[in-house]
Amino acid sequence: MRLDRIDITILDTLQTDGRISNAALAERAGLSQSACSRRLDALEKAGIIRGYHARISNTALGHQMTAIVHISLSGQFEKTLSDFESAVKRCPNILSCHLMSGEYDYILRIAAKDLADYERIHKEWLTALPHVTKINSSFALREIIDRVALGLKPEMA
Repeated sequence: MRLDRIDITILDTLQTDGRISNAALAERAGLSQSACSRRLDALEKAGIIRGYHARISNTALGHQMTAIVHISLSGQFEKTLSDFESAVKRCPNILSCHLMSGEYDYILRIAAKDLADYERIHKEWLTALPHVTKINSSFALREIIDRVALGLKPEMA
C-alpha cells in the first residue's frame, strides 16, 4: 500500500493519541468522518496499523528491572527456531524477542521485579527453553528512550 500525505497524518496522529475520536482525526487529516474511517480500515487491512493498546508502565506495576538476554541455540534449523519461538511466546515476562544475525541467535527483553524475580524467570523459563546452549544476561541501569512512535513526516509520502 502506497502511503500519501493524509495516511501519514493519520498514522502520526494515532501514534501520539491512539484514543482520538474519528471526528477529531478526520478534522486533523482534512477528511470527512466517513472518508477517515475508510482510510483507517484500509491501513488496518494492509497491516500498517497492527492494533491499539494502552502503554503500561512496568515500573508502576512493580517490575523495576529490565534484563537484556542474549540466547544461543544448538543450531539454525527451522524446527529448532520454531520450537524455541513457540516456547518463548509462553513466558509472560518476555517483552520482546528478536531473531538476530551475528554472535547470538536471539535477544530478549525481560521485565522482572528484582534480581530474585529474574533468578526465578531464569530458572523456570529461560533454562527450560528448547535448544538453548548459552544464555548471557545484562541488566539495564536506566532507560533512556523507549519509543513506540516512529517519526513520520508528511514528506515521507
